[in-house]
Amino acid sequence: MRVITQEKLGGPEVLGLTDAPEPRPLPTEVLVRVKAIGLNPLEARLRAGEFPLLGRPPFVLGWDVSGVVEKAMTWRWRPGDEVFGMPLFPRPAHAYAELVSAPALHLVRKPPSLTHVEAAALPVVGLTAWQGLVDLGGVTAGDRVLIHGGGGGVGHVAIQIAKALGAYVITTASRREFVEGLGADEVIDYRKTDFASAVGDVDLVLDTLGGNTAERSLAVLRPGGHLVTAVADEDTALIARFEAAGMRFSGIAVDPDPVALRGLADLVEEGKLRVHVQETFPFDRIADAHHVLDGGHLQGKLVLTLSR
Repeated sequence: MRVITQEKLGGPEVLGLTDAPEPRPLPTEVLVRVKAIGLNPLEARLRAGEFPLLGRPPFVLGWDVSGVVEKAMTWRWRPGDEVFGMPLFPRPAHAYAELVSAPALHLVRKPPSLTHVEAAALPVVGLTAWQGLVDLGGVTAGDRVLIHGGGGGVGHVAIQIAKALGAYVITTASRREFVEGLGADEVIDYRKTDFASAVGDVDLVLDTLGGNTAERSLAVLRPGGHLVTAVADEDTALIARFEAAGMRFSGIAVDPDPVALRGLADLVEEGKLRVHVQETFPFDRIADAHHVLDGGHLQGKLVLTLSR
């Protein structure tokens, strides 16, 4: 099979195609013929050596996959089943490949209304948003929720999940029409307006941006409010500031979760969630895709496609 690997750390040019043996699924695992692969900003950081999650090269990146079961070492799936998921994260899943071996419980059935491209775009961002809003945040109807970076991968899914939960959703974004189309009740153009002076009495803030966003969000929370961050969970000084102010602070370390993944699939089937794909790239144009990934300011997700 073909895989995308890298022999050294660096820019997109270090990524290249090579041949590798097909993975052999263990008992309770399935072999998936990959149809599409979602790309995430973390993978660009790993490629460049900014975050040592996978150690030194060579390694194969990727976690978001959608495809067809080719071999099943479990009663849970049969060959021909269409599945998607985020297997093994944060351990290597080697998903930049034509075939992926994955634990059966790390995959769920692809909704018929989703293409493989859309399904591959959903797991990492969808699970991050779900675990932040539902599992950690406990968002309920009537809550005021501020989502930073509403146009991005996690943000655009989080807006829709929060609306499905009955929340009043405020978001920071530069593309007003896009996030309003997702259901945002209030949009703050961060290029023109300081959110900290424009918003107040917020029950929960979901931070997908990092930098000083979490710290500045302290001012907009109501007493006892909650900040959930996907990017600053190890900042002990910031955590202490929130606790001293009587606020809650939680960090997301997203993990495979079939219950949440099925919840996302249900929202898709109910017409309450759609994933936006900014651009697709053929498998052999991985370097071009990572150049776009490096540029940031994405609207939704980037996806690799496989024709075989």
